[in-house]
Amino acid sequence: MAKLKKKGDKKKEDKMTNKNTRSNARKGSIKHLRQAKSNKNDEFYTILSDIEKELKHYKKHFKNKTVLCNCDDPRVSNFFHYFSYNFEQLGLKKLITTCYKNQQMELFSTHDSERAIWMEYNGDKNKIPDPSEIGLHHFEKDGDFRSEECIEILKQSDVVVTNPPFSLFREYVMQLMKYNKKFLIIGTWNAVSYKETIPLIKNNKMWIGVNSNRNFTGFIVPKHYPLHGTEARIDEKGNRIVSSNNNCWFTNLDISKRHEELILYKKYNKTEFPTYDNYNAIEVSKTNDIPIDYDGVMGVPITFMNKFNPNQFEILGDYRYHDGCDTANDINYLDGKQMYKRILIKRKKI
Repeated sequence: MAKLKKKGDKKKEDKMTNKNTRSNARKGSIKHLRQAKSNKNDEFYTILSDIEKELKHYKKHFKNKTVLCNCDDPRVSNFFHYFSYNFEQLGLKKLITTCYKNQQMELFSTHDSERAIWMEYNGDKNKIPDPSEIGLHHFEKDGDFRSEECIEILKQSDVVVTNPPFSLFREYVMQLMKYNKKFLIIGTWNAVSYKETIPLIKNNKMWIGVNSNRNFTGFIVPKHYPLHGTEARIDEKGNRIVSSNNNCWFTNLDISKRHEELILYKKYNKTEFPTYDNYNAIEVSKTNDIPIDYDGVMGVPITFMNKFNPNQFEILGDYRYHDGCDTANDINYLDGKQMYKRILIKRKKI
């Protein structure tokens, strides 16, 4: 005779099904972000509410500053919308936006124009920005952020705010560093452990902003992107939205969150915190489980950066690039099994 299921069992099954559906949906969205990187398909447009949610924490950094959004078509960019409509409130000096190979009033460019435009905005005279107050200029070439024309504009700016191409994130960040620019940009969590960025994070030249993962509403994508489960949808305007639960803001602008101390409560024991096979550091699989009484080196998830306080912890590197290491993948093994990406840290306070 078949065993009858209790109501509680049915609820557990439904809960597990919903959990698996959400997990598969996130994996599907992350997959397309990775494909965007590998296929150089970078048209992920930021939603205005996500920009507002993050930018409200940085208002003091914009007073009397020239802001540059150099990966945005100003006619459709939500970054341009935010800064132009809040120009006076933020006390901006100037707003400049540039785009790549686009002279059409469309969200998704076909990039078939060899020239592009850039716009300069110096504030409104009637409380609402209008076309007569915006200076429209044409590039001689394609408007690529690496071009000489765009670099000259970059040199004039104080703060750069945008969602750069996923496939060019490393190159984009290194350009910001070369020209010593303040910035607030969007990337994926994987960028934390790039060989170009981990030294910047280690040396406190770049850190994580306020919102990440589920705090992102999602990104507007072209029609040919498939939509997956609960993590993808079509909004009231007909825009296709995907959410990967794998994004965060990167910045070198100081914020109060960066100085909040992580409260630790766990005690160290060898069973719960084993040492790596060939490196003298312990494995801490969850940031909140960092032991309060351990003063040695620890390997923590890359999402630890969301809680990183430079006065509380020191970053030594990651599972490949760290003090005394010249080879890749030499520390993240436990009992012969390779662990996921880890950041190596050490507590400053005991």
